[in-house]
Amino acid sequence: MIVLTLVLTGCAGWGGGPGGGGPNSINVLMVNNPQMVDLEQLTAEHFTKDTGITVNFTVLPENDVRDKISQEFSSQAGQYDIATVSNFEIPIYAKSKWIAPLDDYVAADPTFDQSDILPPMTESLSSGGKLFGEPFYGESSFLMYRQDVLAAEGIEMPAKPTWQQVADIAAKVDGAQPGMAGICLRGQPGWGQIFAPLTTVVNTFGGTWFTKDWQPQVDSDGFQEAVQFYVDLVRAHGEIGAPQAGFTECLNNVIQGNAAMWYDATSAAGSFEAADSPVRGKMGYVAAPVVKTASSGWLYTWSWGIQQASTKKDDAWKFISWASSKQYEELVGSELGWSRVPAGKRASTYENPQYLQEAGAFAKPTLDAILSADPNNPGVQPRPAPGIQFVDIPEFPDLGTQVSQEVSSAIAGKTTVDAALARGQQLAEDVAVRYRERSG
Repeated sequence: MIVLTLVLTGCAGWGGGPGGGGPNSINVLMVNNPQMVDLEQLTAEHFTKDTGITVNFTVLPENDVRDKISQEFSSQAGQYDIATVSNFEIPIYAKSKWIAPLDDYVAADPTFDQSDILPPMTESLSSGGKLFGEPFYGESSFLMYRQDVLAAEGIEMPAKPTWQQVADIAAKVDGAQPGMAGICLRGQPGWGQIFAPLTTVVNTFGGTWFTKDWQPQVDSDGFQEAVQFYVDLVRAHGEIGAPQAGFTECLNNVIQGNAAMWYDATSAAGSFEAADSPVRGKMGYVAAPVVKTASSGWLYTWSWGIQQASTKKDDAWKFISWASSKQYEELVGSELGWSRVPAGKRASTYENPQYLQEAGAFAKPTLDAILSADPNNPGVQPRPAPGIQFVDIPEFPDLGTQVSQEVSSAIAGKTTVDAALARGQQLAEDVAVRYRERSG
């Protein structure tokens, strides 16, 4: 998901299965984004050298790795000891007893300093009062905007804007520079593409996918108003090619000066403030826009989980406690540069002067966004499952993707929002009826 929102790069260590073996080795299955590739490159010289534990990596693109992890953990094949799992998978895997609890390891390893892990991360990686994952890095969402463009139009961005204020600003800065849209918003189909930002808009407009007792709400007032607002905004003042635009396309639009604002993942800010970025120093970062809720930023983390079937859990924990440690962040900062630190998980990162020197423009807004995220109460009504930009049930990827195709068609002008959500309501009812039967 790129995320749900991350820019994927070429993979290092591609393979269909783990290599090597032996008593002093572990097998790790992970996504091929840049932070993980850095980790793979640093492991032998540091972790293996210090512990004597060889790590065999299998590194795959996100869609492929999700499929492989699901197959591996559901079958409890035991081929991999560790996998990268997100806060979407953790509660599902924990309920199925596919993933090992980590509480005893944390208790026996005070140097790891679990109290330094940001509370929303610990909460989102827990289930039934037990901890099942440790974050490698995390993110929320916020509004990014060109300070210079708004200033030239005499516009001041509120620190906590409403969606109506954002729409008004988008109208004023649309065309402020040649080829510049007022805002970029994802329109690309996918539960982790358009519905990553759009579900947060639904939440703050007062909508929800399901009520607490599994009544579908896709065609209800709050959901309908949010989607109509989003579709109208991106059609009136959004980017060219919006129905095909995802995270990467919006990132490129802002960097190339083709959009004045963008609501999306906090992880994007590192690209804007990179040394070679043409918008470095020109961007501002404020809280995710709201309507009826106090905050609306999402919460996402790639974390480490140990397969329950693993026979090498002790060594697996040694790797996790190193990869998610303060010391590893310092290693990355000193060897690769502080902009490449896997941030968003530890409070101490945001007190590190070396990190803040490079990430000062977006560090505090990122931290504030993460700390204000509440996966269990993201809207105005109780929910049947946790999740801010998703509903944490196994059926949601398919449901969200199918409904997203309808909404993307509405952005393209091929259908109406009412028709799109009427179809979405039918799809949601198919999911909901199974949950009502189980609870009944």
